[in-house]
Amino acid sequence: MFRLSTKGRYGVRAMFDLALHYDEGLVSLKSIAERQEISEHYLEQLIAALKKAGLVKSIRGAQGGYMLSREPSKITIGEILRALEGSLSPSECIDDIERVDCPRAEFCVTRKVWEKVKEAIENVVDSVTLQDLVDDYKKMTADESYMFYI
Repeated sequence: MFRLSTKGRYGVRAMFDLALHYDEGLVSLKSIAERQEISEHYLEQLIAALKKAGLVKSIRGAQGGYMLSREPSKITIGEILRALEGSLSPSECIDDIERVDCPRAEFCVTRKVWEKVKEAIENVVDSVTLQDLVDDYKKMTADESYMFYI
């Protein structure tokens, strides 16, 4: 079964949190960790990778913190997942990053299936932005009796 690791899932949650608080300026790791129920130590690792990918900016110091490097509408879920997970390929033979040469590739019927799966995944995650998540969240929370998890 194809699954995202906690890096991908928690990274999207952290980025959603930054998007939700985008207009408020800098956000501390501690506040993200508390709201999203993610270990602060683990969150530091995720944010470092997101920063390296150019998705997050930071300012040091007592009044420091983190913020998105671009508007939430300009960051896709696909960018976040690639920064944290690497390739989104379901099979090594079609992986753009760590391609494994397969002697059967030229005549492999199932390869076409994996290519279609990869394309479908990429189309979905590249079409959803952080702003889409924020908008969905605001719709969901408009009804206060509705319980949900991010």
